[in-house]
Amino acid sequence: MWKALGALCVGLFITLLDQSLVAVALPQITEDLGASVNQAVWVSAIYLLTFAVPLLVTGRLGDRFGQRNVYLVGMAVFTLAATACAFAPTIEWLIFARAVQGLGASLLNPQPLSVINRIFPATKRGAAMGVWSAVASSSGLFGPVVGGLLVGWISWRSVFFLYIPFGLLAFILVALWVPKLPTAVSRIDPASAALSLIAVLAIVVTLQQGPELGWPLWLFGVLAAGLVALAVFIWLQHRAQRRGQDALVPPKLFSFNNFRWGAISVSTLGFAVYSMNLPIMLYLQLGAGLSAQAAGLLMLPMAAVSVVSAPLLGRLTDRLPPGRISKFGLTSMMTSMALFAILIATEVPVGWLAIPLVFQGAANAMSWSANSAISMRQLPPELVGAGSGVYNTSRQVGAVVGAAALGAMMQINLQFFEFSVAMGLSLVLHVVVLGIGLFAVSHFRQDLLQKEPAA
Repeated sequence: MWKALGALCVGLFITLLDQSLVAVALPQITEDLGASVNQAVWVSAIYLLTFAVPLLVTGRLGDRFGQRNVYLVGMAVFTLAATACAFAPTIEWLIFARAVQGLGASLLNPQPLSVINRIFPATKRGAAMGVWSAVASSSGLFGPVVGGLLVGWISWRSVFFLYIPFGLLAFILVALWVPKLPTAVSRIDPASAALSLIAVLAIVVTLQQGPELGWPLWLFGVLAAGLVALAVFIWLQHRAQRRGQDALVPPKLFSFNNFRWGAISVSTLGFAVYSMNLPIMLYLQLGAGLSAQAAGLLMLPMAAVSVVSAPLLGRLTDRLPPGRISKFGLTSMMTSMALFAILIATEVPVGWLAIPLVFQGAANAMSWSANSAISMRQLPPELVGAGSGVYNTSRQVGAVVGAAALGAMMQINLQFFEFSVAMGLSLVLHVVVLGIGLFAVSHFRQDLLQKEPAA
């Protein structure tokens, strides 16, 4: 079991690491390939789009064709696309290869969560979720450090070369150690799949590109089309359930109290954790005058605390009510964000930031693993893949919303406050959103946790 989890987490780590790793290389990519600023932005944006948009479908593909098989295909696509990125002669080639790389990441990303819930008994699932959450929550924290060192010492191409050995390693280990599990779905409705892609694509594009484009009227038309597609998609899922067919996202998923509230809370975690680095890194480099490498290294305590403590705290979810740990974790995260806001706004010496950084590392460990354990534990095997797709989509859409909202907040603050105050105050938004997550986890039902899902 543990070998299988380790093998799956190698690929999970590099796909999530990408979201912060490649951003560090964008200035050098722009200069080397003669790209415009807009083209450079799309090097990151296209990956996030092709990663986030298909997650509802790719999670269900694991149920249809087997989580192990879909993971291996995704890992192969991701690694081959990374190789194409490393040798990209033009910016157009790079953007296309990044789109394919994001699709590979989308194929493999939901599968580890599904496999954990199928091969680990309930008494060990919390510890396994702790390992999964350590990988998921810390990957973005290591990105600025690793990216800064690779780009500074070698070149931007080395960022993509890094994926090749790790991708090959993940492919071999998963082929050797992850068992073939029975499939639970006979077919996937193509109309539902198409509508889900249209709906998520329209919503994500609107939120991701709105701040940069200035929210033109046509973009709201795109959003409206996405909402219509979403409404028709929901109708099709209810129709399939009434007819006894396999829905892409079975409405029955949301009859599970803990999954329903867990999907909400993980979206707030995605909102806060994946966007918090932006104002902090901007303050450290532009406000405090640190180099990119020094600013990245300053973030290491947060990543180290999260990686070390997540598996340990995950084991506690097998002994204590995970809802209690989730509440404490989200409260701790709100406290760390408030400390960041105060310390940055008051321009204290950067050494003081070690306090909220360590606090945030521990909060990451408590929040992600407990939330995942309690959200997924009650799902029966035939719903695990769909549940993983919805859960991961909630996280990624939360991250996109967080980036868009934070960008807008920073722009507004800069109109009224000096730079450091504007960066600090923007993190108050995270405190408010995490309050919604805290409200969600307060609805977790502890009496449901001791029951195993029906086989």
